[in-house]
Amino acid sequence: MLVTPIGIAIFIILFIIFSALGFYGSRFRKGNLNSLHEWGLAGRKLGPYLSWFLLGADVFTAYTFVAIPSLAYASGSIAFFAVPYVAIVFAIAIITMPRLWNIAKKRKYVTASDFVKDRFNSRTLSILVAITGVIAVLPYIALQIAGMQAVLITMLYGISNAKFISEVALIISFVVLAATTFTSGLRGVTLGSVFKDILIFLTVIVIIVSILVSYGGFTHAFSIINATKGAAAAPYSTLPNATVPAFVSLFFGSALALYLYPHIINGSLSANSKQTLRKSLSLLPIYSIGLAFLALFGILIYAVPKALAIVKATGNGLLTIPALVVTTLPGWLAGIALLGIFVGGMVPAALMAIAGANLISRNIIREFKPNINQTTEARMAKWISVALKFIALGFVFIAPLTFAIQLQLLGGIIILQVLPAVFLGLFTRKLDWKALTAGWAAGLITGIWLVLVANHFGHLTTSNFSTPMGLIYIGVISLSVNIIIAVAGSWAVSAMGAFREGLINESELVEN
Repeated sequence: MLVTPIGIAIFIILFIIFSALGFYGSRFRKGNLNSLHEWGLAGRKLGPYLSWFLLGADVFTAYTFVAIPSLAYASGSIAFFAVPYVAIVFAIAIITMPRLWNIAKKRKYVTASDFVKDRFNSRTLSILVAITGVIAVLPYIALQIAGMQAVLITMLYGISNAKFISEVALIISFVVLAATTFTSGLRGVTLGSVFKDILIFLTVIVIIVSILVSYGGFTHAFSIINATKGAAAAPYSTLPNATVPAFVSLFFGSALALYLYPHIINGSLSANSKQTLRKSLSLLPIYSIGLAFLALFGILIYAVPKALAIVKATGNGLLTIPALVVTTLPGWLAGIALLGIFVGGMVPAALMAIAGANLISRNIIREFKPNINQTTEARMAKWISVALKFIALGFVFIAPLTFAIQLQLLGGIIILQVLPAVFLGLFTRKLDWKALTAGWAAGLITGIWLVLVANHFGHLTTSNFSTPMGLIYIGVISLSVNIIIAVAGSWAVSAMGAFREGLINESELVEN
């Protein structure tokens, strides 16, 4: 076992502190947690810095800690699509989220589906958007669990029954997470995000300094890659021309998708004002610096023979950063860093489960049972959040996770199909709900069909579909189909005089 007993003890102690913060959330800025508004949105009481930490928890997820470094380790430069992705995603957020917050505050919306229902005067479209959000967030939760699993596998590396012990530990962790989320809702998640981010920034800084000082840094890593991979080393230092379309479409499509996810919207709507939201969004690019360094860890691992040996022995690229942690840091510090990565999966998983539960209870169940009271609605959401966590946990136990980034990109293909209804709906009233529904269906069918055609989940399936233009992220292709049908269909409906007005006045969307 590579982690010392002191490191494991520190890991456990910090996990107990993290859990205590989760339960304390029920007492933090008290509100009626039997209301979805309070349990799921923290009463819209989060100031700029708490909002920044919470939204940062949506950026620094297991996608950042394990998926991107794993892809860099396996495939090289293509993994750095994540850097321009986070560079432009906050501009998209600044344009869209304050506008959505404005109408959500006025009309007491909890989800984007609430907005879609009134904007297009369509219960059907609202339900479809809610279902899409729930389906898209499940693979994203599974990705968080994969990151947590990678930490446990690394901690227990070399001991007998490691797989069994790691699975038991994972289940126990999720029982605790489910309990804290059920009890405290978004308040507990927010406090956990502060704790998690402090540990993560410490981890990133310490690993970078350690490897640069002790292992020769990037120069040494690239020299080893060139020596061991030969001609295959080229993609690690230079982006091949053939993959440029994939690179561009991946970062552009991922940027369009991020702020459509229900948990991101949920976090945005929890801010106490538009000014708070703008301030927190303007500070989020700080996280992109850390993401860039974490991506580089997939290269730096080649400079650390012990860490590289662990990844090769297990055949699991997800262990890239945990392996660097246990081989470059002293035992006590490794315990702190591993806990940071571990809760870096727990916090986003909790937020995603809350957001999915809000959609199911508010925009699906309530649509069919409109007479339920707010206490029943909140109670249903709490239990649904528990169920979503364990559904995703079961998925991780039965599905191969060689390329965990697949889970995030697959979720992106799905969630992109609500873009016309949510993002375009914020700026134009000329789209018709029937055309939007047809576009949604066509985009979803196209995306799923293209993924099935690619049909090799051991590779970057979601961006490996060959077209006349080269390798293009399937999410961009399917969204293009969606928008063309939605716009053309809306024009046709309007030309026939069958256009139906929404219930939101344009003046309500104007920020003031």
